[in-house]
Amino acid sequence: MSSLQDAPSTSLPLLPPLLRQMLRPLPLLPLQIALGAFLRGLLRRHPHLLDRLGSHRGKRFGIKPTDLPFAFVIQAGPQQPQLAAVRELPTGLDASISASIVSLLALVEGRLDGDALMFSRQLVIEGDIEAVLALRNAIDDAGLDLVGEIAALSGPFGVPAQRLLAAARDSLLRSTTNESGMRPWS
Repeated sequence: MSSLQDAPSTSLPLLPPLLRQMLRPLPLLPLQIALGAFLRGLLRRHPHLLDRLGSHRGKRFGIKPTDLPFAFVIQAGPQQPQLAAVRELPTGLDASISASIVSLLALVEGRLDGDALMFSRQLVIEGDIEAVLALRNAIDDAGLDLVGEIAALSGPFGVPAQRLLAAARDSLLRSTTNESGMRPWS
């Protein structure tokens, strides 16, 4: 996989190095618990999210934010889908997707054009491209609002959390579209 350091000068923002260093020693168990709750809530609010995968429903996808010290594995199995945090992506995945965390989050929400990111080498996809396209279509059809999904986990702090997260996301995306010239997907 190519890294974003090889990307053109119009690359999207990365997490600050100090924040990356602070995240490196953190244990994955608390993140794993949060991811499990996130996935259960997401599938409860969007019960047909994985149906759009069709024949790719049993595939395993690796998601590697290039500016984080961990990655994610999505097992889109029909019986018990899983979202796991790992230090390194395992071998044997059906497909892997790699980009900065800002790019990945914007892609999930449909706020940036994945094709443009891929052609500018800010997004790297390896493995079963057809499965990745099916995943992208499933996510696009669901119209996910990650800020809202994450805020839903915050219980009584959901509204303030949503405002804070939305302001942070919008600020990052404004700087992204201003500095990189990338246009929103829709």
